Amino acid sequence: MKTKPNLSFWKLWNLSFGFFGVQIAYALQSANISRIFRTLGADPHDLSFFWILPPLMGMLVQPIVGTLSDKTWMRFGRRIPYLFIGAAVAVAVMCLLPNAGSLGLATVGAVLLVGTILLMLLDTSINMAMQPFKMLVGDMVNEEQKAKAYSIQSFLCNAGSVVGFAFPFFFAAIGLSNIAPEGIVPDTVIWSFYIGAAILILCVIYTVMKVKEWPPKEYEEYNGVAEETKDSGSANWFVLLKNAPATFWRVGLVQFFCWSAFLYMWTYVVDAVSLTVWNTDEPTSEAYQVAGNWTGILYAIQAMASVCWALVLPRFSNTKVAYAVSLLIGGVGFALVPYCGGQYLQIIPFVLIGCAWAAMLAMPFTFVTNALQGYGHMGAYLGLFNCTICLPQIVAALCGGLIMRAIGGTQATMMIVAGLLLIVGACCVFGIKGRR
Repeated sequence: MKTKPNLSFWKLWNLSFGFFGVQIAYALQSANISRIFRTLGADPHDLSFFWILPPLMGMLVQPIVGTLSDKTWMRFGRRIPYLFIGAAVAVAVMCLLPNAGSLGLATVGAVLLVGTILLMLLDTSINMAMQPFKMLVGDMVNEEQKAKAYSIQSFLCNAGSVVGFAFPFFFAAIGLSNIAPEGIVPDTVIWSFYIGAAILILCVIYTVMKVKEWPPKEYEEYNGVAEETKDSGSANWFVLLKNAPATFWRVGLVQFFCWSAFLYMWTYVVDAVSLTVWNTDEPTSEAYQVAGNWTGILYAIQAMASVCWALVLPRFSNTKVAYAVSLLIGGVGFALVPYCGGQYLQIIPFVLIGCAWAAMLAMPFTFVTNALQGYGHMGAYLGLFNCTICLPQIVAALCGGLIMRAIGGTQATMMIVAGLLLIVGACCVFGIKGRR
């Protein structure tokens, strides 16, 4: 097997630059979907159910994209065609979703159904556009530079998040309406999705133009694909999972608790902040929409904290300690949300949450892609590994309303549940076997 060459900083940057645009779309979804559905008429106890279909589709689509891209080669490459198709679909859906309440549908149920379908398509297309970036790093970056490549990806991811999260607040500041008739999404949110869609497609076009993937023969030489594993169709997913390294499963266990925690944040945090700071969770009130915009700023602060923490992570001599400490800090941040009654006090927990987010973006794929070196089927394995992101969200979404009723709590209380989950994830990190 030939050693992959070291890549310059700008080549590593170009491999992941399109991630900036994809993450703007993902940030808009994460910060505004619960707000949109509450505005469209969803009950807070049912809110988590709207988050089931997106990760379910991601869990189905990602292994398919990974497996098919392993077998694909055309003039544009192996992974890039899937990246471009996913981005194009995401752009179309981003223009439709915030207008679900303006389509003239007769009942709230019909509006929520259409919104759910559009959300499913949005999350599927975003994941389809996002996953090839991780595969490109796995394909083209050597083990020595992989942590650096994923750190660059983490930086671009968080930079895109800052932009996407801040859009509604920014548009309100320049005069767009932040209130709307009952059942209609405010202009601040609608235009955030429009501009985010435009940036997404421009960033993806840049990546398509700048990145040239290795042709099949060169790819095989650099990735050590054994003769018996050249044909991606020769091993089905069950065989691949059976033969997966132990690190794949142990990192997956950590992922389960981490992504369950963040699903509860995305689902309940707008209501939690609105209840804690503004003493209301009524979506027709002006205070609730102000809380929604401020939550976007808190998300942006979280993302900026992630950027800063991503620069600190390589300074840890032990990768597992860095991972566990980051998750523990984030768990404390989640638990603090219901106790920070001031608007600006809410900044503290979101800075702490940002530390966990930085580690979640970089560490798992570093462990897994290093463990998969020489296994072949890199795309299929990373597609299957994406299930460790999607499955926890499905389980958490199914249980969210039940947990809230069982503990007799509010949306703010669910942030404490999220904190406990992240702390459990931190403990599980030490079960990962590796060089460090």
